[in-house]
Amino acid sequence: MSEESLSQESHVRVRSKIGSRDDQRRIRAIDSELTCGRRAELLRRPCPEVTEYNSEVAGRSAKSRLKKKYSYKIVATPVGSLTLVASDDGLAAILWENDNPRRVRLNIGAEDKTHPVLLETERQLKEYFDRQRKSFNLCLDFVGTKFQSKVWNALLEIPFGETRSYTEIARRIGSPKAVRAVGAANSRNPVSIVAPCHRVIGANGDLTGFAGGLQVKGFLLSLERA
Repeated sequence: MSEESLSQESHVRVRSKIGSRDDQRRIRAIDSELTCGRRAELLRRPCPEVTEYNSEVAGRSAKSRLKKKYSYKIVATPVGSLTLVASDDGLAAILWENDNPRRVRLNIGAEDKTHPVLLETERQLKEYFDRQRKSFNLCLDFVGTKFQSKVWNALLEIPFGETRSYTEIARRIGSPKAVRAVGAANSRNPVSIVAPCHRVIGANGDLTGFAGGLQVKGFLLSLERA
C-alpha cells in the first residue's frame, strides 16, 4: 500500500506547522466532544505495565517529529479494521476504520506486517477482545501536549470495567475547572482501547462523543462488564 493510499485509508496527514495561534484558539473554542487543534510534543513511554506508568515528556522539535518514521499494520477486530501505527520506540496510534483525518497526524511510512511492536499490539488486542486480558503491557510512543499527556495518563489509571466522568479526570490531573479541555484531550487520544478513553462518560452516566462511534463505545464497555 502506498503512503498516499494509507493517508486516504487511515485518514492521517502530517501538517506543516505545529502550535499555530489558530490551533490554540480552536482548543479554547471547540466543544469538548469534538476534535480540536493542538500543539504537538512527544510523549515517550518505557515498557512497564501501562497502568502503573508515570509519564515523561521529552521535548523534541517539530522538525524531528515529522522526520520520525512510523510503520503500520491493519488488523481485523470485532469493532472493525484497526490501523496500528508504531515507531521503533513503541506504539504510536490505534486508528479507527473511519477515523477523523485531523485527529491523529503522524508521518506514516510503509506497511510492516512483521514489526515487533505491531505484532505484540495485535496479540494483546486479540486477548482483550477474547476476554483474556484486562490491561496492556506495551511500550508507547505517542504525540501530545503536556496537558494532553496528563489526561492520557489519567486514562491509563481507570480500572478495567469501571468508568470516570470528565469532571473526575479533571480533578485527577489537578485542573478541576478544565473539564472541556479534558474532553478535547480525550477525543485526541491516539491509542484508543489501550489508553481507555471509552471508559470516560458524561457526569449523568450518558455515553458521550467517541472517535470510534457511540456504538463501539457501548460495545467496549459491555465487553468489560461481561
